Amino acid sequence: MTVKDDTKPAFIHAPSQPPRIKKSNYPPVFAERVAKRTKRPLGDSFALTNFGVNLTTLEPGGESALLHRHSRQDEFIYVLDGHPTLRTEEGEWDLSPGDCAGFPAGGSAHHLINRTEKQAVYLEIGDRTAGDEGTYPEDDLKAVMTDDGWAFTRKDGTAY
Repeated sequence: MTVKDDTKPAFIHAPSQPPRIKKSNYPPVFAERVAKRTKRPLGDSFALTNFGVNLTTLEPGGESALLHRHSRQDEFIYVLDGHPTLRTEEGEWDLSPGDCAGFPAGGSAHHLINRTEKQAVYLEIGDRTAGDEGTYPEDDLKAVMTDDGWAFTRKDGTAY
């Protein structure tokens, strides 16, 4: 017999979901670079535990993250509106609605930049593999996923 869980909605209207209160977990020296990013967690509304889904908006001049790669987590983005630039270690590409990109664990470092005068909106989907680490080839930053979320240090392990 299946028990229905009435605490989770059958569906939600994604753009109406409240944004994350804390804009960034990055140390303050880096947080300003993603200040024009708004994430609306969608997967959490359904108690998804194996992967996360965010409806993300980048204002003009905004960045999705610092250029980074994950050691264990895969990521995927799907552009809904606007024309963000995908920047990787291999180059840059201007994206349009309907374009998507995937980033396997350990692959190329990546991030999105909005160099236009209009908002860019996209879905970002990533798994929640335990023990993940983030590396940042252009910044003195290292990230380790803990039970309490991301913990950031300098590359040599010293605190910010």
